[in-house]
Amino acid sequence: MPEHVGQSVKKSGGRERVTGALQFAADMQMPGLLHAKLVTLDCARARILSIHAAAAEQVEGVHCVLTPADLPRPMPRYGPVEDDRPVLADGETKYYGDPVAVVAAETEQIAAAAAERVRVQHEELPGVYTVEDALAPGAPLVQEPSLRPDSPHRDSNVYNEWHYAWGEAEADEADLVIEETYRFPMQVHFAIEPHVFAAAPDEPDGVVIWSTVQHPFPLRRAVAESLGLPAAKVRVVATEMGGAFGGKGYPKFEPLMAFLALRTGRPVRLALSLAESFLAGRRAAGVVTMRSGFSRDGRFVFNRSRADYLIGAYADITSSIVSKAAYIGCGAYRIPNLEVTARAVFSHTPPATAYRGFGAPQYLWALEAQIDRAARRLGIERLQMRLRNIPDRGEELIPGDTPVDGDWKQGLSLAAEAVGWHEPLPPGHGRGLAIGVKSPRPGAASQALARLHHDGSATLMVGTTEMGQGSKTAFSQIAARALGIPFEKIKVVCGDTGRVPFDAVTASSRSTVCMGNAILAACEEIKRKTAALAADAHGVSADRVSVSDGMVHLPETVLNYAEAICSSYGPGEGEVMGLGEFRLPRDPEHPLGGPAPFWEIIFFATEVDVDRETGQYRLTKLVTVADIGKAINPAAVKGQDEGGSLMSVGQAMMEQFILDERGRPVNLGALDYRIPTTQDIPLRTESLLVENADGPGPFGAKGVGESGATAVAPAIASAVAQATGASFTELPLTAERVWRRLKQQERAPDTSAPD
Repeated sequence: MPEHVGQSVKKSGGRERVTGALQFAADMQMPGLLHAKLVTLDCARARILSIHAAAAEQVEGVHCVLTPADLPRPMPRYGPVEDDRPVLADGETKYYGDPVAVVAAETEQIAAAAAERVRVQHEELPGVYTVEDALAPGAPLVQEPSLRPDSPHRDSNVYNEWHYAWGEAEADEADLVIEETYRFPMQVHFAIEPHVFAAAPDEPDGVVIWSTVQHPFPLRRAVAESLGLPAAKVRVVATEMGGAFGGKGYPKFEPLMAFLALRTGRPVRLALSLAESFLAGRRAAGVVTMRSGFSRDGRFVFNRSRADYLIGAYADITSSIVSKAAYIGCGAYRIPNLEVTARAVFSHTPPATAYRGFGAPQYLWALEAQIDRAARRLGIERLQMRLRNIPDRGEELIPGDTPVDGDWKQGLSLAAEAVGWHEPLPPGHGRGLAIGVKSPRPGAASQALARLHHDGSATLMVGTTEMGQGSKTAFSQIAARALGIPFEKIKVVCGDTGRVPFDAVTASSRSTVCMGNAILAACEEIKRKTAALAADAHGVSADRVSVSDGMVHLPETVLNYAEAICSSYGPGEGEVMGLGEFRLPRDPEHPLGGPAPFWEIIFFATEVDVDRETGQYRLTKLVTVADIGKAINPAAVKGQDEGGSLMSVGQAMMEQFILDERGRPVNLGALDYRIPTTQDIPLRTESLLVENADGPGPFGAKGVGESGATAVAPAIASAVAQATGASFTELPLTAERVWRRLKQQERAPDTSAPD
């Protein structure tokens, strides 16, 4: 039988995705389906004085106009961490796109026309749209203090603050000290498939939700609590998805659809446009001020920083985003004295949520830039500067946490070699390096149910959501190896809380490790049970039966799975089930709830060609080297790294979500929000893997998926800096920004820039 683990087998559902045959949530057909349309205001913050729905209700084909008056009081609120997001805007809108009502009608066109007829009397109020505005004395409060009476920050726009430090907190002396402020803009996920939410009454008194959601079990909890139902009465089906990147992780409008479905007694679907999806969630903007001290030989002496993340109107999952990014404030470097303060700051902007990289890109943009600046000032080559500060395998990266679990110097050296780091550069060219690192979610559980059928085929039941990342394929490969049966004889069922066992989240690059280990445990239980069945059927003791390579070995004979099951249950009957669980350790004393299960780390190397007259530049080379332990499916792993890094090329070079002075977006949709096209991708891309089988997952695997999106921007900026002699502190690094910096440099040369 072929060895499937480590082979680039075809991705499950891949053909259906590229041919258009795959059925997405917007393609679902349900008898009696109503279509929903949100009613919003043309401003960010406003006091709602009255809502008049009579004209909309008179439109033929309209079945319901749901307003805040139709919902329970107090207004139900929900969220992954804080229950602070109302089902509909409660007395005041908090951001542009905050819905004040919703229409359900026979068609999308009727719903949209009726929504235009809903009259909302409102008074526009001043809002805060930047970190500086939100933190200014006397700034309007985004959230009422009564929503968080126990918070020490309730009378400010600070949601929460995290502080991490080790070494000498007052250490501030070094041979070189550099202090700078770096800015990272709001960005949107821009998944090919927009958000879609549907709900229907479920007999006798429950509700079923279909959603483009990554985490069906947390969504089930949010909907159940909003409706006052037990979790058993709420079923969530995570549909096949056309991309997510964190933007589809947590509850959006599913509670609203549930209320609407129960009120109308019919299934209801809300399909957002691409422009509307921009308002459903985005990456937090960041402002990071960093003070770094170095010795003459280029080693960190201390690093002190303050990071402010602009999180929008509601908390969402930003407590985890900001705290995790701050916790690993050392990046991939040995820093003996460190102090990080990070704040999540409310604003009257669309809510921030998880985004590939989960807070790390905002912080690493600053940290990697500081290292480059120090290298220039000290006259130390940038590769050597990093190598001197990277800890060795087995060293503690963060005091008391998981030691370094790979040869990181090896990975960085491979990236430099692949980009031709020491080769002569043509005029106008520059090369850059950066290291991306993040810690996956600690303390989470995954459960898997494996069913071995009468014919020797198997079904895996998992709570992990398939959103294009290839988890179904990887899980089938893991089970094929564990059970010793062909890959083609395994089916994976996922993402339906009414059918599959629990999984915490499909995020944090944890699925291969956590769910993969749960699958291994389920397969081992199947083998134990099958051996016991065969022993009983053939009258031998269980200790004389073993299972390996898909065969059941008895003292006098060898059976395949089908024969073993038949010998116990009879021809064509019975099956063997195994339930497996993998739980990461929890530590209530740990700042994040538990140590890192592994370090997700990746090394970037870039080369650019810059036109000094216009500021235009091309990314001629982009190399990624990921330390992944063991690639279950090498092509899929490389695809994740390439996809993440190319996604981040846009974030580095052009992407920014812009609001006007009233908090209204000015670049909604595909025409005005610039993402990379085929004209922008690197001329050469190479993805390399470091496989030392040193991870905690199946066969030594570590997680992959987010790392490619962590530190492309500083690697590109490093290359542009070498090519131009200019340094940069703000993203995106557009041609105009490069041109302006070069003109500024002509007037006042940057003494910290490279020769």
